[in-house]
Amino acid sequence: MGLNLEQIPRVKTISKADFITHYFKPQKPVVIERFIEDWPAYSKWNLDYMKEIAGHKTVPLYDDRPVDYKDGFNEAHATMKMSDYVDLLKREPTKFRIFLWNILKEVPELQKDFSYPDFGLRLMKGLPMLFFGGKDSYTFMHYDIDLANIFHFHFEGKKQCILFDQNQNKHLYKIPHSLITREDINFADPDFDKWPALKNAKGWICDLNHGEVLYMPEGYWHYMRYITPGFSMSLRAIARNPKNLMKALYNVFIMRNYDNVMRRLQGQKWIDRKNQKAITNTNRYLGSD
Repeated sequence: MGLNLEQIPRVKTISKADFITHYFKPQKPVVIERFIEDWPAYSKWNLDYMKEIAGHKTVPLYDDRPVDYKDGFNEAHATMKMSDYVDLLKREPTKFRIFLWNILKEVPELQKDFSYPDFGLRLMKGLPMLFFGGKDSYTFMHYDIDLANIFHFHFEGKKQCILFDQNQNKHLYKIPHSLITREDINFADPDFDKWPALKNAKGWICDLNHGEVLYMPEGYWHYMRYITPGFSMSLRAIARNPKNLMKALYNVFIMRNYDNVMRRLQGQKWIDRKNQKAITNTNRYLGSD
């Protein structure tokens, strides 16, 4: 038995009105299959092109090691030239990923290859971010600090996406004062004997292919696994739900700073305490549904 996951709806294309009515207002995810075929990026963007245009850049790399109290916020685990990193991706499986790589800052010419689509939401035009990964690399289950609406465009190969909304928090072994679940949960093949509450969680799943875009509503948890080497670009729009906007402000200005202070004061004890609390909090709800 696996997780209780529903396939994310798929459409070929969609109008702004239909997107707002059927997906944004009810806050449901959707995969749009043929939305960017007129972008130069659709035919140009692959790993070889990234190596050609950004091969000289030194890129920050992250893997799946557990959070350490000494790590700074989003502190890289390694660095490498983009050309060497692309060679690594194509040569063998690797846990190393790139995330939150700002196109405008790092390779401004890439912005000529795409446009900002009109979904009826105001996209943050200063924050087009790229994410790269090797075969079988994955992100921890997490949600974004600003609880934004996210449009996730995938290029080259295939990646698997598992989503949960914020109503599922009590089933997911969420770490307090953070944006992640327990890092030792394998969401691709969860151990229900060890993590029984996951049986109660209801979520969504899809495989994203080259040129497809996934809409992730505000605050959705997401786990991404690269089935083949590839990369994606996220465009985001600020949370419109006042409750989510307040949560985002709390996360940025209070929660993150509080967590950093406690790491400095208590070190690994703070991390261990939060990990244990994730189990205690979740077990409290087991059998209550």
